[in-house]
Amino acid sequence: MKVYDRIFKPRQYTLPNGKVVEEKRSRLPLILLILLICTAVSVHVTGFNFAVLGRNGSRFFDILKAMFPPNTDYLPKIWQPLWDTIKMSVLGSFIGSVLAIPFAMLAASNIISSRVIVALDRLFLSLVRTLPTLVCALIATYIFGLGTMAGTCAIAVFTFAYIGKQLFEMIETVDMGPFEAMEALGANRLQAFNTAIFPQVLPAYISVSLFCLEGNVRYASILGYVGAGGLGLIMNEKIGWREYDSVGMILIVLFVTVVLIEWLSHAIRKHLT
Repeated sequence: MKVYDRIFKPRQYTLPNGKVVEEKRSRLPLILLILLICTAVSVHVTGFNFAVLGRNGSRFFDILKAMFPPNTDYLPKIWQPLWDTIKMSVLGSFIGSVLAIPFAMLAASNIISSRVIVALDRLFLSLVRTLPTLVCALIATYIFGLGTMAGTCAIAVFTFAYIGKQLFEMIETVDMGPFEAMEALGANRLQAFNTAIFPQVLPAYISVSLFCLEGNVRYASILGYVGAGGLGLIMNEKIGWREYDSVGMILIVLFVTVVLIEWLSHAIRKHLT
């Protein structure tokens, strides 16, 4: 009963001047009801079945058991695809993060006074951001053919859209005093941006770029499923042949690589802050 009163009944407080103030009713019951309805609708629409999950969920662990012990004899064949994956990730992240700078500047309303340019640029970034990385890689393989070139382009597009949005939001929160002072001294907007705005957002920009690189190493590992090269190519092949011990070796190498890159990225970000 006390719990019911605490949730559903509004509390009353007496101020020092003797005035009684009533607390607003809690919205928690309404939020829980909406959440329950959304969950029920989602279960019905998706056809989710707990019985099937309980009956067949153990097969996931059967595949994991088949991956161990990993096939160490397959290790020499992993190095080249791993190197391709790293190259795709680093180059794609670099290209995308550099290309995002001018578009982020055009999307910042405190730098560009034209609402039309700002709206069109933000719309463009939103449209690019809606394209899944695998779809970009599939389109790139059609344009450039199979190989790491397609994977690099797909990663660059994803990085461009992600960092572009993050960067223009950073730009809109900076101190505009130095920018206005540079314009008052006769500098144009580009010169004022490079001198007064970009140094303020540079540490955060590098941090976001490094964070994006960490994720791109993982994303690049599955681009091989559409012929974009890297670890995904041999992973798809080994899964198709049910050689799960070789897949286990690939995943271990990928895990170690991602951990090392994340450790290096974290050390750089910590140094920047």
